[in-house]
Amino acid sequence: MNIADRIQNLRKARGISQEELADKIGVSRQAVSKWESEQSTPDIEKIILLSNYFETTTDYLLKGTPPVGESEKQWSAMLFTMAGTILNGIGLVSSIIIWLERQMVYAVGIGLVIMLLGTGTFLAGQFIGTKDKARARRSFLLPNVWILAFIPLSCCFNVLDGLAGGFWGQLAPLPLLGNSVRTYLLFWAGYIFVCVLADILIVWKARNNGTP
Repeated sequence: MNIADRIQNLRKARGISQEELADKIGVSRQAVSKWESEQSTPDIEKIILLSNYFETTTDYLLKGTPPVGESEKQWSAMLFTMAGTILNGIGLVSSIIIWLERQMVYAVGIGLVIMLLGTGTFLAGQFIGTKDKARARRSFLLPNVWILAFIPLSCCFNVLDGLAGGFWGQLAPLPLLGNSVRTYLLFWAGYIFVCVLADILIVWKARNNGTP
């Protein structure tokens, strides 16, 4: 791995585009592109700026020597992403099961608390010394848009559907067939549209930032 590869890997791990890196360092996007394609090499001043921005050493950028303690960072942020996603899934399923058995509002609270723990687990992987943060962030967002949005959107739908029908809608972790089949299907169409659109934007942003 040469200096071009190291700059590109650090940029992708940070989850930023070439243009964003150029703004941080005070150069043009073309300059960053040339660094990463081995058409040119940053001068020592830019090396120092890059090392400060990426919180690494100039020795790592120039020679590939890992900073002290860097070799010990074996944990991948993907592990936190997987654990967080599993917890969020458990929260959603548990909430729905409890509601179907008891039909009590606290089912919503239980699901949201477990999801809070799951999201917190993911965020921990983004802030501590882990690798693959950008890829882990995308991998978390893609499925969890669907999981995390389901209970809040269901609660909003049930309340609004109830008000439209002249009764108080229930706070339930899943959409209830209240006024009509038409409004029920409208919820599912809106839910799918919002989540698909969010996933498209996430993938588009990742590609623009050069995230694998």
